[in-house]
Amino acid sequence: MPLRPITVLGESAADAFPGGSTPDGGLALRVLPGGGPANTAVALARLGTPTRFLGRISTDPFGQLFRARLAASGVDLTGCVNTAEPSTLAVATLDEQAQATWTFYAEGTADWQWTTDELTATRTTETACLHTGSLALVRDPGGQRIEQHLAWVREHATVSIDPNVRPLLVPPADYRERLDQWCALADILRLSEEDLAVLLPGASPADACHRWHEAGARLVVVTLGERGAYAPLDGHPVTVPAPPTSVVDTVGAGDSFTAGLLHRLNQLDLLGSRLDSLTQNAVADACRFAVRVAALTCSVVGANPPSAESLR
Repeated sequence: MPLRPITVLGESAADAFPGGSTPDGGLALRVLPGGGPANTAVALARLGTPTRFLGRISTDPFGQLFRARLAASGVDLTGCVNTAEPSTLAVATLDEQAQATWTFYAEGTADWQWTTDELTATRTTETACLHTGSLALVRDPGGQRIEQHLAWVREHATVSIDPNVRPLLVPPADYRERLDQWCALADILRLSEEDLAVLLPGASPADACHRWHEAGARLVVVTLGERGAYAPLDGHPVTVPAPPTSVVDTVGAGDSFTAGLLHRLNQLDLLGSRLDSLTQNAVADACRFAVRVAALTCSVVGANPPSAESLR
């Protein structure tokens, strides 16, 4: 049976990695196309899910880079908005464990300026799931308009949200203020252990998942890095380990996990509604697939998710 389409709504960003000094005393940067939602769209398409990306993409050189990567991966860009506003730039610093810390240059950039008319023009009932989150969902003016858009979407499709917390750019209080509303809109909520530490300091994954289940999210998944993922369902814990991996960097790993999770749930024909028929076995199956996708992303430089062939 052909897989149903999935839509991803959110930002693209230019991921810049410092590469040492230039001969004339400057700083060399290696720039790769990124942005959490764009990474998820690329990963979904490479896995074989028909994927549509909804983004406001600049006409500047970075925007051209974003479009080329998305199109080369097979992502449908017909819902994107061309804009003269500049692209978002994110500069990475990698620690000894290859974990990235980001500095964002994001004021007045294209990604956050969604209008109600632009979002209305993207509406379709021909999608099984809409995934969104990251900065596009929390930064105004576009963030509140995306929330309003999700209220319409959930009448026709499963809704997936990844907050992808960026405390250096957005105050944690802003996420906490909106999270219950997001849970009321979302069927799937995916967060990292680092996100959890910012949003609910001191809370265990079990306690956090229970709280967000109570707020409305049917499936809550907390990714635990090299320890895998935790995803309780109906009061029963589901834990899956991550495969051993030679980590180059962790850029895009969470986005790839989300793509793997959604792709596998799509293969199991579970998307398109409120996930009422979701079982523990299906959650474990989808998470096992997702951690494999994330592990392969960690084995290469930048957010470069694997193809379906490399997972066989």
